[in-house]
Amino acid sequence: MNTKNKTIGYLPVIAALGGNIIVMVLKFISAFISGSATMFSEAIHSLADSSNQILLFIGIKRSVKKPSDSFIYGHGRERFLWALISACGVFFIGAGVTVYSGIMALIHEKPLHTGFLTYLVLIIAFVIELITFALAWHELKKMNPQKHLKSILRDGDPSTLAVFYEDGIAVLGVTIAFISILLSHYTGQHYFDAIGSIIIGIVLGIMAIFLINKNREFLVGKAMPEEMKEEIIAVLEADSAIEKVLDFKSAVLDYGIYRVKCEIEFNGYSLLKDIIKDGDLHEDFEAINNDYEEFLRFCVDYSDQVARLMGRRIDELEQKLHKKFPGVKHIDIEVN
Repeated sequence: MNTKNKTIGYLPVIAALGGNIIVMVLKFISAFISGSATMFSEAIHSLADSSNQILLFIGIKRSVKKPSDSFIYGHGRERFLWALISACGVFFIGAGVTVYSGIMALIHEKPLHTGFLTYLVLIIAFVIELITFALAWHELKKMNPQKHLKSILRDGDPSTLAVFYEDGIAVLGVTIAFISILLSHYTGQHYFDAIGSIIIGIVLGIMAIFLINKNREFLVGKAMPEEMKEEIIAVLEADSAIEKVLDFKSAVLDYGIYRVKCEIEFNGYSLLKDIIKDGDLHEDFEAINNDYEEFLRFCVDYSDQVARLMGRRIDELEQKLHKKFPGVKHIDIEVN
């Protein structure tokens, strides 16, 4: 595991955790004073986000544990497991409690006591969430240079993506809360506040389902990006000794870490030229001189040479791939 991979996701998760704890405390205080269902939903939203970021941090820490006899490919997928648990938390705690709170507020009307503190808390929350959202986006861009938005959202680190989506939704949630509380305050109609809570819960649920599915793909064994696969096959088939690459398979072991397995067909004529470079077959031909025993000796020696040459060429190919694609940590090349 390289040093770069150990730090991926740390900054956005830590920043988001610190920001959400501050925002959560402020929102709970404001919700208690104002009696707003939307503010209470926002407080639960921040509580869920804080809990989820702790889970993401655990996943990042555990993903960099060294390989062992029991886990020969390392613990990289723990990053996806804890991110999946985090996404489930968003769905059941964040979305579930928020929607329930909104429905209860819609059924049972409660007086609102909004004031300067309520709006100040929302403004502070908006600024903090916007900063952590920007940090997550900066990290995604830094780790995926020269990639467009669609590729970044498809291939980005799931821990950083979770922070990116959660804080993006948090910015949207604060905006919805501000509007719904403002409408309830000026119209005197409590249902604006309740509807705001329900909308925030639905948006959280949609985001959680998306994150759950994304991490499910990695845990099931998602393949490397198609463009990387095509580049690796091109490098292999560019070698004069390789006739064709068959049965190419890959899997993501951690963010930016891959395992590759494929079969190759060797070009017999290219291998023969390499053998001829090491010795003159014409001399062997003359030494046989219609002697069957000599012919058998030649066949055995030739077979040994071919096997050693194929093994050496496979080692060279694996080294070439490791150098050109540092993220491909495990390569299994077999002869078809």
